[in-house]
Amino acid sequence: MAFATVDPTTGKTLRTFSPHSPEEVEARLKLAQETFHTYRHTPLATRAGWMRRAGELLEGEADRYGRMMTEEMGKPLEAARAEARKCASACHYYAEHAERFLADEPVATPPDTSFVRYQPLGPVLAIMPWNFPFWQVVRFAAPALMAGNVGLLKHAHNVPQCALALEELFLRAGFPKGAFQTLLVDSKAVRGLIEDPRIRAVTLTGSEGAGRDVGQHSGRQLKKVVLELGGSDPFIVLPSADLEQAVETAVKARLINNGQSCIAAKRFIATEPLYAEFERRFVERMRRAVVGDPLEPLTEVGPLATEGIRDGLHEQVERSVAAGAKLLLGGLKPSGPGFWYPPTVLAQPPPGTPAYTEEMFGPVAVLFRAKDAQDALRIANDSPFGLGSSVWTRDEAEQRLFIDGLEAGSVFVNGMVASDPRLPFGGVKASGHGRELARHGILEFLNIKTVRLVSASSTAPARTQAQANE
Repeated sequence: MAFATVDPTTGKTLRTFSPHSPEEVEARLKLAQETFHTYRHTPLATRAGWMRRAGELLEGEADRYGRMMTEEMGKPLEAARAEARKCASACHYYAEHAERFLADEPVATPPDTSFVRYQPLGPVLAIMPWNFPFWQVVRFAAPALMAGNVGLLKHAHNVPQCALALEELFLRAGFPKGAFQTLLVDSKAVRGLIEDPRIRAVTLTGSEGAGRDVGQHSGRQLKKVVLELGGSDPFIVLPSADLEQAVETAVKARLINNGQSCIAAKRFIATEPLYAEFERRFVERMRRAVVGDPLEPLTEVGPLATEGIRDGLHEQVERSVAAGAKLLLGGLKPSGPGFWYPPTVLAQPPPGTPAYTEEMFGPVAVLFRAKDAQDALRIANDSPFGLGSSVWTRDEAEQRLFIDGLEAGSVFVNGMVASDPRLPFGGVKASGHGRELARHGILEFLNIKTVRLVSASSTAPARTQAQANE
């Protein structure tokens, strides 16, 4: 299998890359293991200097990296540049805070001295998707490398330039060869990598199906795994909300990254009596969204990343409409070159249809009418997923209801869901388990070691009792 850069705007293959041979994979695994044994003892200050340099490179070359992302998966160029800058912020965040996150943690156990020590596990295999080809890698790599682990990246097949550029990035920043490596291998090689005893932990961002497979296989190997999977995030609008701001944010939240984001809002739930007005404004704003060349500054929606993704999304729309969902906008697959799909709005899909139960990965929004706040909460939670959620209300009692009641890894009140290096990120239910980012993310791939120095006074009674029993 060759790895290829395929221009999503035309469908033309721009570059191809040969996969790594089994011998090359073995050499990289060996290097990772060897590097870990020395890298783990590198002073934190040295690691932090390298990580800050990685952030500086991402900032200084955001245009080059952004164009690479746009070329390989089609996101608007300014969004791709912003992704590079966001990666830089994560590098700077962990360079600044890792020492505090990893410091020994004293625990009072008088008369003994006790503390918790955080130590790296070893090589971590990262299986990453194409939709945020830099961010989803860096949000794993920055904490893992600062913690003293080393990384092996198995990236998506359609972003090989990004995968190789990330390896180069960390080398240029000063990290030793072997601290972060890319493996150009297909998905069939993943099981063998997980089985390799040199791999000590696994992290995956991807589909629910991939998560179940990787999670099951990692479990059989007794290896720690973090899974960040799909989402069908609810966006709930209640009568006290600022409707104009809610609609504008709702459209942005649906179309971000051409609609190809796990935490993009996908299900829009508005209560009576504002549902009809919300629907009217939302459909009109989606109709005005600018679809076009992702290199143009005014473009809001570029092509989808691959032909298969576009065709699968269209099939979901057709099946949902055939089963009773109302088609309010779009829904027609364009002819011609490229992997384009128009902004589309469905409404009131029956339970069990794709629009009701599945993740719609593209610019397709699904509207739901709720009777009241409790009904909106019921609809929001009636999903196999639980990644992010957004609720729009000025009523404090309603805010408390949804903060406590939403089954999701995050709740944003009067704002759009977004990942942030300072906040833990992850989901529940079919959206996976474990957390990335913040302090929680750096602790995922560590040996949390208990140390207790037993004092002479605490052992003396035990010896006296033993002597009395003789």
